[in-house]
Amino acid sequence: MIVYRIFQFCRDKIKFLYSKNFFLDRLQKDRDIKKGAFLMPVTLKGRHFLTLKDFTPDEIKYLLKLSKDLKDKKRAGIKGKTMRGKNVVLIFEKTSTRTRCAFEVGALDEGANVTYLSGSQMGKKESIEDTAKVLARYYDGIEFRGFKQKTIAEIAKYAKVPVWNGLTDEFHPTQILADILTITEHVNKPLHKVKMVFVGDARNNMGNSLMIGSAKLGMHFVGLAPKAFFPEKKLVTEMQKVAKETKAKIEFHSNIKTAVKGADVIYTDVWVSMGEEAQMADRIKKLKAYQVNMKMIKATGNPHVKFMHCLPAIHDMKTDVGKMVHKKFGLKEMEVTDEVFRSSHSVVFDEAENRLHTIKAVMVATIGDV
Repeated sequence: MIVYRIFQFCRDKIKFLYSKNFFLDRLQKDRDIKKGAFLMPVTLKGRHFLTLKDFTPDEIKYLLKLSKDLKDKKRAGIKGKTMRGKNVVLIFEKTSTRTRCAFEVGALDEGANVTYLSGSQMGKKESIEDTAKVLARYYDGIEFRGFKQKTIAEIAKYAKVPVWNGLTDEFHPTQILADILTITEHVNKPLHKVKMVFVGDARNNMGNSLMIGSAKLGMHFVGLAPKAFFPEKKLVTEMQKVAKETKAKIEFHSNIKTAVKGADVIYTDVWVSMGEEAQMADRIKKLKAYQVNMKMIKATGNPHVKFMHCLPAIHDMKTDVGKMVHKKFGLKEMEVTDEVFRSSHSVVFDEAENRLHTIKAVMVATIGDV
């Protein structure tokens, strides 16, 4: 009984301190507004979240700050109410662990109800347009994770509620918010001084999205890949224009030593995404030299360099895919070695946790009461 009462006292104290700090933060914001520090308060209510290209640096920073606040609140054991009475639906063409769980737990944490929708009639017996119009009558927000960006764009066109991108072949914006939040927690530098190197297929959704996020926030982004795996020139040109405004730096290299020197973050992703399995042999042949290993980590010259990966990773033979790759291609590891994955450089599980807090922030900002 005594132990339980001590626990109750500590919990109530944390809640009080959190509420007090929240009040003081609000008071400071009010003072800043009166001084003219915030002439244009950020509001994302009713906005779609399809790609970070659609958001200003200040709007992205707002989402990161909100993510941090929601993370602190959850760790303090405070139940949220910002989405009480709201209903969200999750549409999945591609399977998922982190995206589905983060959306479900994030919504439930803030009082919303969740429907997981798989095997729907969308695009089969019912058009995307009709499906979007129907779901918008039932739900306050719609999440889509699938193949084509044009599918989510069409959903957003006809749904009169916010639509959130859980992943498409072109972009993965919720992942990037989690990545940047993780960098702010683990790299002791302001973002405009951070050098991040993405290794592997730099033209995939992660390569594209990390470049966009870096350009928006003034970071130094390097894509390290064979030239055939560089992103589309149109997107690179677009982001270089953004980079001029934010003082970001965007580069692409095929030489490993040149690319990774001085890096604060080494980031990679699987070489073969869902739906690309037929290209595995070709990808392994062309990307094998770009495996993230301890030699690459040491080549950065930075003993504090962090390793990041959006997961899942093929770093051992404890999965069906890992066993298949070993049997067919003789590789025990693919895009990253088990040594690096489990090393002190790796922050992949902190990064995975931050999917929850950043996805929650996207929902709260667009349909919640904030």
